[in-house]
Amino acid sequence: MSSLVTPGSKSEAIGRLLLAGFVVSLLPVLPFGDVLAYPFLILTTWFHEMGHGLTAAVLGQSFERLVLLPNGSGYAEYLISGEASRLVQAAISVGGPLAPSLAGAALIVASAHPRAWRPVLWVMVAAILASTIIWVRSATGWWALPVAAAVLGLVAWRASGGFQRFTLQFLGLTAAWSVFGAWRYFLTEQIMIEGQPQLSDTGAIAAAIGLPYWFWAGAILLASGAMFFFALRYALADKRRGPPSRKLPANVLQFKRR
Repeated sequence: MSSLVTPGSKSEAIGRLLLAGFVVSLLPVLPFGDVLAYPFLILTTWFHEMGHGLTAAVLGQSFERLVLLPNGSGYAEYLISGEASRLVQAAISVGGPLAPSLAGAALIVASAHPRAWRPVLWVMVAAILASTIIWVRSATGWWALPVAAAVLGLVAWRASGGFQRFTLQFLGLTAAWSVFGAWRYFLTEQIMIEGQPQLSDTGAIAAAIGLPYWFWAGAILLASGAMFFFALRYALADKRRGPPSRKLPANVLQFKRR
């Protein structure tokens, strides 16, 4: 029986992305779906909080620790010097919400390049394990992140190329889901963390450089949407579609018509 979809075609690529999106949206309502989705929930929180911490480190501040809580939320602790400008404070607050978008878009782009599938998965494994050793300071993070790294490592080591691509797409769309699924958080000025009231990310940006927190919520969601749009457009471009060319054996003579 012939395939309904040409391997490597744009239709196949769209189908795989739709399948990944369907699985992402369906997991929470499946029996034990919350259990299956938990490592990926932890990963999206990890993207977010590492975004805060690494932005702080890049801007010359001190990334102290990352705490992941049993309910899947978490927070990053960093020290900001008294000489740091308000722009630095705002940039650190922006770094968290944009990190899942950047990571998700990068994973979707990587899914368009077969040679990148395995290396990108191994880079993720190394980054997760390194961050766990250096910054993570919570029991949930100490077991959940290594489990996620082990799953990704197994995919990189043993899975077929198609499944590696699907994993990258799944993780990319999971990151997108986490950003747009958190719109209520972005439209909240103050939140409670471990019983203590704190400014949300958008509230902290507004406090640092002005304009209402809801303005920054809209800007973050718009920027995230643009990143995913262009990542999907890149991954589905016709020039990157089509099955790989067949390489003839070295002992086969090849002639070109002039």
